[in-house]
Amino acid sequence: MNDRVQLQRATDALRRGGIVACPTEAVWGLGCDPFNEVAVLRLLALKQRAVGKGLILVAAEAAQLDGLVDWQALPGARRDAVLASWPGPHTWVVPAARRVPRWITGDHDSVAVRVSAHPQVAALCRAFGGALVSTSANPGGAPAPRTRAEGDPTLFAAVDAVLDGDTGGLDRPTPIRDACSGTGLRD
Repeated sequence: MNDRVQLQRATDALRRGGIVACPTEAVWGLGCDPFNEVAVLRLLALKQRAVGKGLILVAAEAAQLDGLVDWQALPGARRDAVLASWPGPHTWVVPAARRVPRWITGDHDSVAVRVSAHPQVAALCRAFGGALVSTSANPGGAPAPRTRAEGDPTLFAAVDAVLDGDTGGLDRPTPIRDACSGTGLRD
């Protein structure tokens, strides 16, 4: 199956409330529509992850995060630093806009966001027309798979579409930093 057909199938699955597996910058990930509560809760159940932890949103460009991030709550220099780091493997915890659902923010008033330079992630966000949930494709406590072959077969069998490909070559998941202070939360 060619890349275009895979992308269309993955996009169709997302629009139907499905879950998609695809390579990201460092590991294989799972994604879904962040505004579809049933899809997000199903994804969390697959991962055995508590909703209170919150989830990362990934986008193809910063404009896809407008309305999800409260950019005005960030001092100008901090906002500029966040925007200058994208596209790229930098995840930032930023103040969430009111419309971001609790099943995304978890127990927080913030949301973790990234504008990806990974070609398949960016293409999927563009085809979908907005930001997507992005979390590693592993059950809680298990190592995140760097290749599809390393992935949990039960988890991969439970998703609705798979975009085959290679990760972006990073040796570990993207660092997460607090956008308000610049402090590292995960290196």
